[in-house]
Amino acid sequence: MPRGAEWIIILVIVVLVFGVGRLGQLGKDLGEGIRSFRKGLAGEDEPKDEKDA
Repeated sequence: MPRGAEWIIILVIVVLVFGVGRLGQLGKDLGEGIRSFRKGLAGEDEPKDEKDA
């Protein structure tokens, strides 16, 4: 498991590769994906509107 100095090096490399703005968007997308995955596991992915039924 990386310690303090290793985390800093990893963070610098990630920022250089993706850039600060894109890094924020990646975090947002990752959070939305995790929420969607958890809802799918809980069975909450059913549509709220039942117009077709």
